[in-house]
Amino acid sequence: MSWWNPFKNKKSQPKDISKKFLIVGLGNIGIDYALTRHNLGFDVLNYIAKRKELKFTELRYGAIGKLKHKGRVFIFLKPSTYVNKSGDAVKYWMTKERINLSNILVICDDLNIPFGTVRIKTKGSNGGHNGLKNLESKLGTNNYGRLRFGIKNETKKNTSKFVLDKWNQKELDVLETYFKKIEDAVFSYALLGPSIAMNNFNN
Repeated sequence: MSWWNPFKNKKSQPKDISKKFLIVGLGNIGIDYALTRHNLGFDVLNYIAKRKELKFTELRYGAIGKLKHKGRVFIFLKPSTYVNKSGDAVKYWMTKERINLSNILVICDDLNIPFGTVRIKTKGSNGGHNGLKNLESKLGTNNYGRLRFGIKNETKKNTSKFVLDKWNQKELDVLETYFKKIEDAVFSYALLGPSIAMNNFNN
């Protein structure tokens, strides 16, 4: 039996499908990658999980946590496929949970914008991010939500090394403040809509 196709057959979707959201935090599994800049998505989801007392369960293609909040169902996903193959996990879980493409929000780092900058978009280019490139390839479209957090390399370090380096102390001192902002943005995106979230949180 073939998987349900989220891109067509809209009449067969449950009436409340628009209330279910897949929130994806991109990152690499393993202790060596913990607290590295490229694991921004994992760090944000871990922060939300701690505040909401949310538990993750290791399942196919990643760790899953589910939360019911203000009439919405949030499915938080930390892919176990490594960043560069994140599309496999996202496609599997959006299909399994029958989630609309418009109800996906991917949280990731972005080298192109200054540290601390938050940018929410409902579609767009991958910006050179390999995880987003893979997502676009697997989903066959770039029409999915993404929340990018700036980690611009202001040093002379090689870019590949920079993203896999751990946060420095100056960054660590302020990260929790930014994570709270991202958490608020995630729930605003689902509860109030992308336009309001973009107006309130993009900087």
